[in-house]
Amino acid sequence: MRRGWWLVRWLGTGMAILSLLTHSWGQDTEECKLSRPGPPATIVTIDEESPNGTVLVGNMQINGRPQDPGRTISLLLLDNYDYWVILDPTRQRLYLNSTGRVLDRDPPNSITTIVVQIQCTNELVGTIILHEVRIVVRDKNDNTPRFQQPRYYVAVNELTPVGTTIFTGFAGNNGATDIDDGPNGHIEYSILYNPNDPASNGTVSVANTLSGHITLAERLNYEERTRYLVLVQANDRAPYPPNRRTATTTLTVDVLDGDDLGPMFLPCVLVNNTRDCNPITYHVAIPEFTEPSKLNPLNVTPSIRAVDMDRNIQPPSDRPGIHYFILVGHPNTYPEYFSLNRTTAELHVLQPISRDVYQRFTLIIKAEQDNGHPLPAYADLIIEILDENNQAPYFQFATYQGYVSESSPVGTTISASANLTAPLGVIALDNDIEELDPGETPTKDPMVKITLNDYTTIFGLTPTGLIRYLRLLKPVDREKQMTYTFTMVSSDGVQQSIPVTVNILVLDANDNTPTFPEVSYSVEVFTDMQQGETVLQLTAADADEGLNGLVTYEILAGAQGDFIINNRTGRITVAPGVTLTVGRSYALTVKASDNAPETQRRSSITTVYIEVLPPNNQSPPRFPLFTYSLEVSEAMRIGAILLNLQATDRENDPITYRIVSGDSQKVFNLSETIGLLLLDQPLDRETTDKYRLIVTASDGNPGGTSTTTVNIVVTDVNDNDPKFNITTPTNFTVQEEQADLFIGEVTATDPDAGPNGQVRYRIVNHPDLFTISENGSIYTRVPLDRELRSQYSLVVEASDGAVDPRRTSLTLSIQVTDIDDNSPMFSQQTYVVNVPENSPVGTVVLKLSAVDSDLISNVTYRIKTESAQQLFSLNPITGELAVLQTLDFENLAAMGMGAFYTFQVEAVDQGGVMPPGQATVTVRITDMNDFSPIFVQDLYKGLVAPNAEKGTVITTVLAEDQDPPGTPASFVRYRVDLDRSPYSGSIFDVEEVSGRVITKVNLNEEPSVTFKLFVIAFDDGEPVKTNSTLVEITVLQPSRIPIFTQEEYKFSPVSELAPFGKRVGTILAAAVNQTIFYSIVAGNELGHFQVNNRTGVISTAKPLDYENVTSYVLRVQADSMVVVMSNLRAPSKTNTAKVFIEVLDENDHPPVFTRKLYIGGVTEDTKIFSSVLKIVATDKDTGNYSAMAYRLIIPPTPEGQDSFVIETYTGIIKSAMMFRNMRRSYFKFEVIATDDYGIGLSSSAEVVVSVVNALDMQVVVSTVPPTLVEEKKEELIRILERHVQDQIPGAKVIVEAIGPRRHGDGFELEDYSKTDLMVYAIDPLTNRAISRQELFKFLDGNVLDINKEFQPHLGEGGRILEIRSPDIVASVKKAAQAVGYTEGALLALAIIIILCCIPAILIVMVTYKQFKERQAECAKTARIQMALPPGGKAPPAAAPSANLYEELGDNSILQAKKSVVKEADHQRIFSTFACRSLAARSNGELHVNLPKSESNVTFYSDRNPLTTHNPVYDNSPIGSPHAERRFSFSPSHSAALGCNWTMPARIHGGLHSYEAPRRQVLMDPTTWELQILRAAMNGGRGTESSDALDISGSTETKMSVREQARQFEQPTLLEQPLRQSRESLGSFSSVLVRDRDSDEILELTSDTLFSIMDYPYSPTSGGRDVPPSIIISQGEEQWPLASQRPTPPVLRESSSSISSYMTVQPCQIMVELIPDPPDIPPPLPPRRPQPPSPPTSPPSSPPPSPPSVSFLPEPRYSPPSPPPPPPPPPPPPPHHKPRAPPPPPPLPSPPSPASVHSRPVVQFVPTSLPPVSMLRPVSERKHPRPLDPAQADVGTKRELKGILKNIQNLAEIERSIANLYSQVDKNCKAPKFTKKPPVTEESEGANKLQSSDPRHEQSTPKTTSSSSAVQINPATSVNCTEDGTSQPSVAAEAQRSSQLNSNSPSDLSENFSSQSTVL
Repeated sequence: MRRGWWLVRWLGTGMAILSLLTHSWGQDTEECKLSRPGPPATIVTIDEESPNGTVLVGNMQINGRPQDPGRTISLLLLDNYDYWVILDPTRQRLYLNSTGRVLDRDPPNSITTIVVQIQCTNELVGTIILHEVRIVVRDKNDNTPRFQQPRYYVAVNELTPVGTTIFTGFAGNNGATDIDDGPNGHIEYSILYNPNDPASNGTVSVANTLSGHITLAERLNYEERTRYLVLVQANDRAPYPPNRRTATTTLTVDVLDGDDLGPMFLPCVLVNNTRDCNPITYHVAIPEFTEPSKLNPLNVTPSIRAVDMDRNIQPPSDRPGIHYFILVGHPNTYPEYFSLNRTTAELHVLQPISRDVYQRFTLIIKAEQDNGHPLPAYADLIIEILDENNQAPYFQFATYQGYVSESSPVGTTISASANLTAPLGVIALDNDIEELDPGETPTKDPMVKITLNDYTTIFGLTPTGLIRYLRLLKPVDREKQMTYTFTMVSSDGVQQSIPVTVNILVLDANDNTPTFPEVSYSVEVFTDMQQGETVLQLTAADADEGLNGLVTYEILAGAQGDFIINNRTGRITVAPGVTLTVGRSYALTVKASDNAPETQRRSSITTVYIEVLPPNNQSPPRFPLFTYSLEVSEAMRIGAILLNLQATDRENDPITYRIVSGDSQKVFNLSETIGLLLLDQPLDRETTDKYRLIVTASDGNPGGTSTTTVNIVVTDVNDNDPKFNITTPTNFTVQEEQADLFIGEVTATDPDAGPNGQVRYRIVNHPDLFTISENGSIYTRVPLDRELRSQYSLVVEASDGAVDPRRTSLTLSIQVTDIDDNSPMFSQQTYVVNVPENSPVGTVVLKLSAVDSDLISNVTYRIKTESAQQLFSLNPITGELAVLQTLDFENLAAMGMGAFYTFQVEAVDQGGVMPPGQATVTVRITDMNDFSPIFVQDLYKGLVAPNAEKGTVITTVLAEDQDPPGTPASFVRYRVDLDRSPYSGSIFDVEEVSGRVITKVNLNEEPSVTFKLFVIAFDDGEPVKTNSTLVEITVLQPSRIPIFTQEEYKFSPVSELAPFGKRVGTILAAAVNQTIFYSIVAGNELGHFQVNNRTGVISTAKPLDYENVTSYVLRVQADSMVVVMSNLRAPSKTNTAKVFIEVLDENDHPPVFTRKLYIGGVTEDTKIFSSVLKIVATDKDTGNYSAMAYRLIIPPTPEGQDSFVIETYTGIIKSAMMFRNMRRSYFKFEVIATDDYGIGLSSSAEVVVSVVNALDMQVVVSTVPPTLVEEKKEELIRILERHVQDQIPGAKVIVEAIGPRRHGDGFELEDYSKTDLMVYAIDPLTNRAISRQELFKFLDGNVLDINKEFQPHLGEGGRILEIRSPDIVASVKKAAQAVGYTEGALLALAIIIILCCIPAILIVMVTYKQFKERQAECAKTARIQMALPPGGKAPPAAAPSANLYEELGDNSILQAKKSVVKEADHQRIFSTFACRSLAARSNGELHVNLPKSESNVTFYSDRNPLTTHNPVYDNSPIGSPHAERRFSFSPSHSAALGCNWTMPARIHGGLHSYEAPRRQVLMDPTTWELQILRAAMNGGRGTESSDALDISGSTETKMSVREQARQFEQPTLLEQPLRQSRESLGSFSSVLVRDRDSDEILELTSDTLFSIMDYPYSPTSGGRDVPPSIIISQGEEQWPLASQRPTPPVLRESSSSISSYMTVQPCQIMVELIPDPPDIPPPLPPRRPQPPSPPTSPPSSPPPSPPSVSFLPEPRYSPPSPPPPPPPPPPPPPHHKPRAPPPPPPLPSPPSPASVHSRPVVQFVPTSLPPVSMLRPVSERKHPRPLDPAQADVGTKRELKGILKNIQNLAEIERSIANLYSQVDKNCKAPKFTKKPPVTEESEGANKLQSSDPRHEQSTPKTTSSSSAVQINPATSVNCTEDGTSQPSVAAEAQRSSQLNSNSPSDLSENFSSQSTVL
């Protein structure tokens, strides 16, 4: 053994040296190579303008060491262009060297790529490798686009259609350029908002952002605006929008006037200051029976006149003329009486008119341009027929009084009474319509027009109806104006009524608050004042009237009962019975309120401060007020009483009143005795507008005079007219063709005050042409045209602002001065003249005429077109156009000039500045028809059948004309010459154009008759020329006409893929003695078919195409060969037939997708199987050949999951995964469409689906409901998509959602009358969503155009309200804003939390330290508990005392590792659990997950799983609901071995029946022998499974953990002698098994034993089901669940007694059969198994296996009959009463050597633990006889060492330690011995043997099949070694299987001896 060991060591050393040499050589060869994978070249990128020292390559990743010491490679930089790169060889790093310079990618440097070589030299072998580094310089957006021009200009006619490209000036290099590269250098254009011209950016748009083409976005209107300043921005396309650079320029767009407006009648009444005119009505009245000569032309008021509203069409010659027409009229006979001149618009009467017949003519006249413009103007013309009884309209009342409240809203009807109950009705009558008697009620509406002369902006009258009503147009204020007076006039169109007056009284509304003049008042009173004496007179003013203006006073507080106030007058007096006290003061709060209703009442307050003073002996008279104020109208009459100034005197002395000052003119008179102030002289406000009178009252005593002030304001009366300044000029001049041009200024003044003196101006007679400002400045409203009118008499009116204003007018003369603003105008814009060819030179063909409307002009003529100057001459003075050379029609046609020649002529104003007038002259050269038609043949012959039908074609004639093609003279037509062939012409005819001769009627002629038909050919020239020919028609013999066998032939369909010559069918005709010639005469114009002329076989001649033609109808004809040879044919009813051919469709067209690229989108929250987009492919084929089947080709994903799926037959792509957090990503895949439901032809298209979310979307809010938007979705999206594609070609707009409009602060409100359309767009270049901001710009910038295109789909009123961001974006912004508001609070909260956490952290640290200390104490306590003896009395103290921890090998906490190693012996006691778990798993038994815990032991049965604690840990059970059912250990009564385990054995199934895996079975001797007998009787018969029987569970007596630990230690103490005895014996021939209960001994030979083990248990043979499995597991892996069936009752009865069988051999036996390996072996068990989880559902039972034959001795008794299988478990028998188990005996002492050689009865050791349901309680077992104490001590005593020998009360110490442990934290476990790999019980036994045998200590680690092996798998075994690892051994398993299959008993016994395992 030692020699072999050294050999292994030397071989290992040699292999290590060889490996080291190989590695050294490989390392030398790997130097200088790249350590990274991938391409050999290193490619990096760097931004231009990067700073010096920028790292280009962080590490070249070259193998080797480039620095000393130990350098293996050296690096050198080569090809370093311009020294841009620096190499750091030690770090293998490259840097940028840009010192003093800039790395610029742009011109002129243009550094785009830097390529260098890194030379690596291998210092070990000398090889050199070059590594290329390519540095790509990325462009940086550091250059701004630059426009090549400072400004750009374009002129556009206003008639240019919207969408027309009006400017392409940015194309080429004329626009903006950017020298950057890539997107940074790509220019895109956009329109910016121009604050100086806000309308410009909506007028035009950028059609293509890349080319900068500008298109017209809105219709131009020259009349509204003539110039736009468009701000154009050019920006580059940097990927990150904030980095984009921009440049701007201005594009000036001048609008040219176009002919877009029609004429308008003058005078024009503008509509609301627009350029639109109200329809005007012209009036004329003529007396009846008056001769037309006396009336014509009729005097129409105003004169009929219309002008073109396009005033500035250039040149002026292009301006159209106006034509007038009477369009329609009533009555319809108006054309008999009136006519309108077309050009002058003069109206003429044609004959006298009787009024008895016609009272009125209503005509509608039309004015339209002479160029055919489609916008005419219309006006009404009313012609009244007057008679002597003609009367004017009149009103029913002379005056009208109306009332309206000042609080009335706009639209209120004026009432007729003050209570506002009845409306004011205005009735105008006309006796011409209805003459009424007095008191009669009118019934007819006179249809008069009622107009107001003033206040038209405040009041309006309903326009129609018999009763008209006045309505309020603007709010009124009674305090500003109380009454409105105006007049009304009614007119019937001819005469007007007498004006009537309307007075509107404005009723008061309580809209004013009573107001005190002062905020507070101070007054002094005296103690001697009497009650009722006035203290103060208060007055509050309220502008309202009536109760609303009636003020009531009251004292709210402060009077203290001493003062009272008159609630009407406001006079404060001393209260009755009050005596005032000196020194007191009062503060009175006085309230003034009006008397409106309570809800409308208004009020105000003031404070009156009163101080009481001592009395005066002589008090002067006192005025009630210190100051009096009043207003007096300047129209006040003389003698009127103005004021009562009476004062009071306490002494009642007489008082004298005087005016001291303020009345120097003696205007007022004051009564000296009574104090009345009177008006003595007239007032004139314009002279003096206010007076301040000082009035005194004196009682004649000294100091008895008091003074008051009277303020008198003279109010104005409108008694002065406005007066124009006499120096104002009245003659003005103004230049034509300019609007808003200042003409002059007039000034008028009015001395009145207020509104009466405010002067206003207005234009009376020409308000449409002139305007006047508030200061009297006169301007032109529109451009004047001197050519239309050169002088205006302008009436200017000045009026004041009174209610009834006074007016003054002034007439001004305005002369319009001429400018050169008209170009000469030809009399016609287009001249057309016919000139015969060959006309002589100098022939005048046309005279032109042009006129210039300007005052000074000199018109000359010239030809503008140069080519026409060679053919024609134009006299510049007279305008005569003459021919310069002879014109020949044919020559002109030959030269390609044609018969028409069009050129331009001009009329030039010599000395003028306007462009010349132009006209178009078209000279038509007329052909003279030089040639006559000529027939190709002189004689035509034809044959016809005797019975030919009408329309049968006989022959065709042809004539040719040599006149130029295309001219009328060359067009030939045909007709029959009826004069020369009258009879033939009645039978035959010739088609006029084609010349085909046909039958005119159905023939019935005799054969062989010949008809002569003369045909004439004629042309359309001038003059018409003709020619004639003769056609001879012969009637054919019937015998020469073949007859078809069928009139119609229908053949089988022919495939469209039929080859050429494919036979279709055969036609057949018959004739007597004739050779038949077949031909196709119709229906085969394309030549697809051909017919064999002789056989009649029709076949294909060209490829057919079902998609173009699906069927053919051929007309075939059969003729006699004789007729055919004569070049003639004779069609008839019998020799023609129809052939119907149907084309059969084939799959010859592949599917065609509607687009090559489909773009779709999904949101991040899209659910699985949501529709994304629909793929549509079409196929020209039909039927199944056009039925598609779609499939996707998606690149594989790392997860192996398809992202999308497609519905096979609908083409709808649906999502197949979630897209969370995948925004800005996209999926690109291919879709295949295959026709014929997937088996035909295929085509493919690409699909791109981009992932978006709400941040990429915009919401288009429209004014229509969602249902309409859903219905029109496709049309609306196409419109939006078109506008987005204008900016990003190919972009796709996708609808995300359509719903009601959401609004409100949180968008929580819904409006179903409007729609939110949420869309986003995908850019096909990036396959990602366009940013929300760009999408908003594309849509919102074109919202006007989009609305115009939406209109036809959304209906009237449907439009886009707004384009906004989605709800979530607004919510996020709001939330972000809210977060911003609370940042300070959050920061403060975070600081508080940190401060609070510091003490908590300290507490946790201290607690953790205490926990570790307690945990260490727990470990010590547990080790003490396990080290103590299991029970019994303490041995005598023989050894000296020692430290308990020293005995256990644990001196301190720091020696924990050492203690674990030493205490592994205790762990080995329980290490068999792990190996049992492995063995159970490897047999495919039940495995269920349980809570994983190293302190748990799980026992499983079919029904009652049990989880109990490992005894090495604590006593507290956890886990299963049956935790109280613990396994138990019975004390043994063997004298030799002491205690034994009461756990049943595990017997596996046979080797030949692996299909039904066997379970552990429990048998007593009787049943064992019975099974042997049954096996012998049944032989090899198969068995079947029976139903599961009931299991009666039994409950074991609960034992403490300490007791269980003692019993687990007993087999371990027995291992060593047992193993020694087994090794000494080697094999055995028989086994003695003794029953503990009956003391019976059964001797079994090895053959018998192994036949039992080999026998596969058959539930059927025994009448029982498969017994349950017993599993102890701590693993983690999930194993397949095996079948579970209940335990048979016969086994349950004796399940507890099997543990008492004991052999007499000195060895231990494991009964374990290894089944055959399966086809697919189960997985290997884990190295460190953990507890499994509980089972979820039991699996089905496997099929039964056939038994094997065994020969066993006859049993001693027959087995009992099995009971029936009840489903529920039966209760335990009543006579079984559980009893407490006996106390466990002390541990036995080791056996003596003598006992080893004897034949003791040894324990039959099981391989696994049984379930609780199968173990019989201890109390129910048969108890053996008491053992002899002497025998009990044999082999059971154990020598204790150290301090344990001296412990007297060991049991009490154990209990104390257990109690102490239970008080420690329950979660604190003892040190887990599995920190080392688990030690199996077998390895424990091996170690025991090693300790006694040194030789075995060396051999044990190498063996795999000895006592340390545990069988775990049918195909492999696991070696549970001392280190706890599991090693598979297939060879050992195979060897064992072969031995077990052997029939030799000796081989079996030998194998068993060497392979058995103690568990």
